[in-house]
Amino acid sequence: MPVNYDSIRAASWQPVSPEATVVSRYRALRFPETWREAILALCNLGRPEGAEPYRTGPTHRFEQVIQAFAPDLLVLPRPSEHWLYVPKEVADPLPAPVLRALLDRWLGDLRPEAEHRAFLKDVRAELAASPPVWEPVEAELLHCPTTPVGGTAAPLAHQFPLSTDWLARRVLALGPYEHAAGRLHFRAVPRGPRDKGAELVSQPLPAPSGTRTWWYSVVLNITLHTVPFDPLPRFHLHFGIRRWATWVSSTTGKVHLPHRRRTTVLLRPRVPYLPGAPLSERYALAKVERRWDKEREEWATGWVNGGPAGILRGISLAEPFPGVDDILADPEGWLNQGLRAGIVYSTAMGGHQVKAGLMSHQRSELTEWAGQALPPEVRATSALVRTRRVRSAKPLNAPPNVKKENKPQEDARRAEERRVGAAFAMSSLTSETDAGTLPTLEARLLWQTRELREAAVAGLVEHLGLKGEGGSFTETQYEAARPGAPVILEWQSAELTVRLRCVKLTAGLGEGLALAPRGKLRTSSAIGAAIRDRRTSARSWLADDITATAPTLALVELDRRADFETGDHDPKFALRLGFADAGAVTQFVSVPKKAGRYDSVKNLDHRVSMAWDDGLRQLGIRVHPEHGLGKTLPVGLRYAAVWLVRKNRTARNRWAAYVPIAVLVTPQRSGSGVAGVQGWDPEANAWIPYPALLLKLTRLAEVAVPGAKNSAPGSYYRAMVEQRRDTEEWLQKMLRSLRGAPTLLLAHGQNARSHWTWLQDGHVEPDRIRDGHASARRLHPDLRLVRVRTAQGRETPQWWGINPKEEANGLPSHLWVPQGDGTGRVFYSTTPKPVQFQASAIKADKLAPRRAGEDDTRIDTHIPGWNPGLVEIAVLGCHQDDGDDPESLALAVHQLRQPPDYPQALALPLPLHLAELGQEYVLPTLAEEDEDNAAEELYPIDAVVE
Repeated sequence: MPVNYDSIRAASWQPVSPEATVVSRYRALRFPETWREAILALCNLGRPEGAEPYRTGPTHRFEQVIQAFAPDLLVLPRPSEHWLYVPKEVADPLPAPVLRALLDRWLGDLRPEAEHRAFLKDVRAELAASPPVWEPVEAELLHCPTTPVGGTAAPLAHQFPLSTDWLARRVLALGPYEHAAGRLHFRAVPRGPRDKGAELVSQPLPAPSGTRTWWYSVVLNITLHTVPFDPLPRFHLHFGIRRWATWVSSTTGKVHLPHRRRTTVLLRPRVPYLPGAPLSERYALAKVERRWDKEREEWATGWVNGGPAGILRGISLAEPFPGVDDILADPEGWLNQGLRAGIVYSTAMGGHQVKAGLMSHQRSELTEWAGQALPPEVRATSALVRTRRVRSAKPLNAPPNVKKENKPQEDARRAEERRVGAAFAMSSLTSETDAGTLPTLEARLLWQTRELREAAVAGLVEHLGLKGEGGSFTETQYEAARPGAPVILEWQSAELTVRLRCVKLTAGLGEGLALAPRGKLRTSSAIGAAIRDRRTSARSWLADDITATAPTLALVELDRRADFETGDHDPKFALRLGFADAGAVTQFVSVPKKAGRYDSVKNLDHRVSMAWDDGLRQLGIRVHPEHGLGKTLPVGLRYAAVWLVRKNRTARNRWAAYVPIAVLVTPQRSGSGVAGVQGWDPEANAWIPYPALLLKLTRLAEVAVPGAKNSAPGSYYRAMVEQRRDTEEWLQKMLRSLRGAPTLLLAHGQNARSHWTWLQDGHVEPDRIRDGHASARRLHPDLRLVRVRTAQGRETPQWWGINPKEEANGLPSHLWVPQGDGTGRVFYSTTPKPVQFQASAIKADKLAPRRAGEDDTRIDTHIPGWNPGLVEIAVLGCHQDDGDDPESLALAVHQLRQPPDYPQALALPLPLHLAELGQEYVLPTLAEEDEDNAAEELYPIDAVVE
């Protein structure tokens, strides 16, 4: 029987009051400013002409050594008043002789070339004359200032690492966590200056499965965050599963490391590596990678940057630093020795029998245990209660729960709803339709196999509730069809004409790109050239079939990424660009096949149905969720959303881009579910149909524009300043266009705040806005501003429902309101788990056998711990004096996550979701699928991602 949850609890702590204070004592080391000029001069020796000079000393290599050889040290990002910290009660992790030796080797590593030895000797002498000195300091860990206008907590820079480490040490002081099958013994993991918060990892735990044993640990992360307009900071706790890589390839005899991805290795030496240093209770940390060896012209595996020991050449270690090949060849052996070395698993390494995440009830138990470590100055945040504005937080037009015998009628109603939406969207794409003529939905099916072609035709018929077969053609006719002379299927309904042009994908377009084979280096320029060649071919091929100027849809059958020789050979992005050049938005569906455990035949009908749904979405065909909140919202409220496509060029992601995207959703007549979807065209300074925006975005794909401004080499900071200025100019013009009708503007905090800095907690003011260098101003009367934050970066805490029956805590869905801790502007949205995870038992135990004492003692490690992320909805700006209700606005945003024509709730409100999907037309999706956070692309998860 379903549980009626009235409240949920978040895994977060906060100070008991703004005056709460905790001062802790440390020994700290400054980065000596007297060294600065000498070190910069050393670093800039021999820099290529035109290269950006160093402005700060590159200390990352030294910090890498710290994480491996002195994990008790806390490294703060520079520039900070102090660089290294260690709690006063901890033994000196770097005695003076050891520190001097490390610094000496670090300087040599900055410029190892023979021609610079004389200059290096002078710098070493200069630094030896003024060695760094540890000094006693006191650090405030809780009390922090607030922003002058918004009243938001503004933690000091040192509090992010020091406060979370302080709480983590208190949790460690509790001793082991007792559970039904034993104990968890946690140890801390060192964090670098760019890492967030503190991390505790338990000892490796075995999970037997058949003849093999898989290994995993429980991990706790504690991070410091703020909430808009709240003077109290928050500490978020995230419990999850860390899996260890122990599978050895029968081909290489080693663990597989993904190319161009760094893999973390935790270490625990039997004796201190550095003579004279104490043995730390913390794990040490190092990273391995598989990189291209230019000299040998082959892929090689090794420690990143030569490893921590590489910088210590000439220093005798008390215990040899492990060799990469030794660990990769016998990972389970090293793991079994008290975690002398453990390779952190990632899904790119293959499958793992232990699934990610913990269940909601088990996380609630672990959080309750950790709460025993709280000092009097810190408490758990209060429960969040169900909004009282509505009884059900679902949209008015949400699909009802129907009995099996009534399902055909409900399916027919929903199909009619889609046809009405399609007719409106198609009439918006062209002004050429004669009065009294039905709008026409024309799409293309570019197929490779008969199985998918037949399933796709049937799927379109079912999706739109069409009558008849659309025409009768022989297999010979299908095979002979070509662009310009396709097989045309056509249906008539009361709302629109549907025309499907079927052409087999030929001319080698579905084959892998012409690139070097596996095991050979493929440069970015070579990949870019291959993409441009395929793009040109695709455009020429499909252009023969497209004569209309309005955007059209192409459903393309293509092998999945894993079926090509390498991910670089995947032609999907090239086809998307080329077909867009011809005038078609694209949706891809995988070729049905069975290969080992992979079987895409059994779910073919479902896949083509979802493909048509996503494809029609790109044409602007959507059923809008009707809020049903009446007069609590402005009449005729529209919804706008901004999304910033921003990617830096890296070894793994070869393309860089910066493109702002805006989408406007305008509901039509009440009760219809029909809404117009448009995108902002900065060139025309106007709103254009959504599919027209997608097609225009392909012009900005960097691979098609070599040497584009956003990909030119130069200073990252200079590029950021320029991009922020461009964003502000773009925002000013777009916002002016929204005047004239009430509009709710949505932005995703983690996505947009780097370029629209006003969205940062340290800048926001209630009911004001800033979109340029000018001071913040009051919102225009037609505008409301809402910022959404998701669990990305642990910026919202884990959560669970408080079961009123004192049974297992589950995961209810609703809009939740802070009770006593809130500002009246911040709310939290939760939605149901996806269908494929709803059967997961909330009381599943990943630590103890589910039936201890019986024959079956299997632990529930095979069940994925899917936990929908907690979405924060902050109403940054509205007009309460004119009748706006922040809670009603938040409710509308919550309901926007539940479009009636999506099978599951969205991670983001619909307008933001549509804006985010625009980036598919700007950048190739090179990241490999990660089952930990992308079992379904649409939905959030707060499990640990390795």
